[in-house]
Amino acid sequence: MAKTVGKRWTRRGMLAAAGSVVGLLKMTEGPGLAGAALQRAPNRNSAPSGLKITDMRSVLVASNYDYPIIRIDTNQGVYGLGEVRDAGREGTALVLKPHLVGKNPLAIEPLLDSIRNFAGQQRLGGGYSAVDMALHDIAGKVYGVPAWRLIGSKYRDQIRCYCDTDQSKDPKVFAERLKKRKAMGFTFFKMDLGTSLVADREGAVNTRRTATEKGLGYLCEYVQAVRDEIGWDVPLATDHFGALTVNDSIRYARAFEKYDLAWAEDMIQVGHLGPGGDAPKNWRAYQELTSSTTTPIATGESLFGLEEGFQAFIDNRAVDIIHPDPLTSGAIRETKRIADYASLHGVQVAIHFAGSPVGCLASVHMAATIKDMLAMENHAVDIPWWGDLVTGPSKPIVNRGFVTVPDTPGLGVELNEDVVKEHIRKGGYFAPTPQFDDYILDRFRLGGPYPHLDENGRLVNK
Repeated sequence: MAKTVGKRWTRRGMLAAAGSVVGLLKMTEGPGLAGAALQRAPNRNSAPSGLKITDMRSVLVASNYDYPIIRIDTNQGVYGLGEVRDAGREGTALVLKPHLVGKNPLAIEPLLDSIRNFAGQQRLGGGYSAVDMALHDIAGKVYGVPAWRLIGSKYRDQIRCYCDTDQSKDPKVFAERLKKRKAMGFTFFKMDLGTSLVADREGAVNTRRTATEKGLGYLCEYVQAVRDEIGWDVPLATDHFGALTVNDSIRYARAFEKYDLAWAEDMIQVGHLGPGGDAPKNWRAYQELTSSTTTPIATGESLFGLEEGFQAFIDNRAVDIIHPDPLTSGAIRETKRIADYASLHGVQVAIHFAGSPVGCLASVHMAATIKDMLAMENHAVDIPWWGDLVTGPSKPIVNRGFVTVPDTPGLGVELNEDVVKEHIRKGGYFAPTPQFDDYILDRFRLGGPYPHLDENGRLVNK
């Protein structure tokens, strides 16, 4: 051990101690650890204090939904990728460009604070979320650490996935589709269960286009068929019931109780809700539903922010499970806030996701740090070239129902330019965006010169 003089280290002692530590590390590290250490070394080509945002551009990828992907560039060649919510528009992020250009991207929270009042529910949360991802991508690359390390520690090395499964009016065909999901390695399942499945059966649907008691019996036949095929011991969630009121939702949820569902999702679609039903604003409606059934109730895929969207639902135990989509809810940093708050109050978390591998890996980084998480959706497992849009993560990205959490810097993903260009919906590949250089969304901002009265009451223009 190092020799000391009083409480001071001798130079020889310090060198000896350092040598011992280095030797110990070399004895204990495997080739993978050594390689990972080199890979995560700080980016010496970047000077963090002098880093500035210079531009924001986008590319719109056409897939099962459109994927609006953005890129934030800097003066040091380090850039970050982000993604607006699936089926959203890249403009919701690009309008934030003048609020970011000239700023240091490593000031993640101050920058996000400055644009938070321009975020909203549903797809209007997508711009803020895309910026959050890109900033964490840049910071991770600069400091040589994965994005998850910037917000906490990992609770898991793999993220369990589920994928939505389209319905069929034939219960056997429907069950076979879920069976194929199981053969792919998935251990968590979700099925669409629209009232439209039984709409053409006599007496099954009333004049409000919701299921009668007879119709609910028919709907349960689909759940029964799926349960018989995939088993009763695996989690099975349901979604897309149709335009249900609170009372309708209670009837449906009670009818499903015997099937031990993982959850029933976004049930209330009528009354006191935002458009679409997946961004509810009245927690009391969901509290009434949740307290009236043993079927777990989930919602929230189009809510933004803890205070703006989720807090009232959590505080009042209005749902059993919150279901944020990081591409709306605030991406990495804000969604972790939401999930940690839910965990503190005993509310479980599942993650909705239906975008590209960029948003997927960003969500995976975040999900790795959540204490209590059920599963994360992936809506593109049937798109054969989905994983080819990027390089970096191990392939297939969704492997036997799980995604490995990257340990590479930033998001750990880069676009495969050739493949992306094959699937552009419109516009170019990160074409310049001068139309967004000036402020479109803004707070109170003084211009000048402008006419006003000076202290002597004279009209001046300065």
